[in-house]
Amino acid sequence: MLNREELKYLKQHEIDYPKWDRCIEEAPNSRVYAVSWYLDRTAIEWDALVWGNYEFVMPLPRRRKLGISYLYQPLYCQQLGIFPNPPTKIAIEFYKAITHKFSYFDIQNNAENIPPKSLKGVHILPRKNFLLHLETDYEAILSGYSKNTHRNIAKANNNRLGFVENIRLEDYLQLKQKNLPAQFPKSGFQKLKSIIAYSQYKGLGEIEGVYSPGNNLCAAVFFLRWKDRLLYLNAASSEEGKELRAMFFLIDHFLGTTAGKNLTLDFEGSMLPGVARFFEGFGATPETYYQIRGNRLPAPLKWLKRNSE
Repeated sequence: MLNREELKYLKQHEIDYPKWDRCIEEAPNSRVYAVSWYLDRTAIEWDALVWGNYEFVMPLPRRRKLGISYLYQPLYCQQLGIFPNPPTKIAIEFYKAITHKFSYFDIQNNAENIPPKSLKGVHILPRKNFLLHLETDYEAILSGYSKNTHRNIAKANNNRLGFVENIRLEDYLQLKQKNLPAQFPKSGFQKLKSIIAYSQYKGLGEIEGVYSPGNNLCAAVFFLRWKDRLLYLNAASSEEGKELRAMFFLIDHFLGTTAGKNLTLDFEGSMLPGVARFFEGFGATPETYYQIRGNRLPAPLKWLKRNSE
């Protein structure tokens, strides 16, 4: 018999961080996005649904606008949801609690959380992530490259590029800042800096870079390791780097150094066709995860919500 009283809504200050992190770390569907230190740097303000004594948990990143509290998916935080993946009956109680508490939500589950189709008032949208398993040797991975990827790597190899491991955070941020889109929020840049700095402090992250023949950093990627996943968490490339095919060069060299290890490279995916082709070009295969949306706001606010993000 399901005891619905097992499910509690906890404000951020009520959450037992050690129990929370233990639950996330031990979950088979564990994601770094859901550990407390990561949420504190991305969502900043977050509450939670907790089942029993932290048997199942769900982070709830929240914001407030026009006096209305709502759930959203933070930047640099691809997959959240319920940890560990619960039985369907318990999952339904989590989703019911969200729809009861919030008039508006737009969040993304982890790939193991498949929302029941029976949920009322909830729109379920599939999204693509891309994964490349690295257990095989480099030659086997190389054979999975597309013809276009092989061509771009061949061009890059003729450009006298230099691959450098563990470049400095300051150098990466300088490259990133110079090549940000015009409308990129300042708060997003500060969050990225905090995530990378703390990850490096914990020994979880490293930045790999590519230098041009003129010794300019022209492409770099921050990789965050969490358990058996290597997250391609953030990348930066200058116009020179794009012309020199530096990112193709970087990923190929990185795969050469990590092939044969019991790891999965998580490209984090993209719904943009061009970005998806880049990841698939290295042999990455799609993984489906789900975005869930609910909107019970009055009609004028529905219009406002769509046009104020």
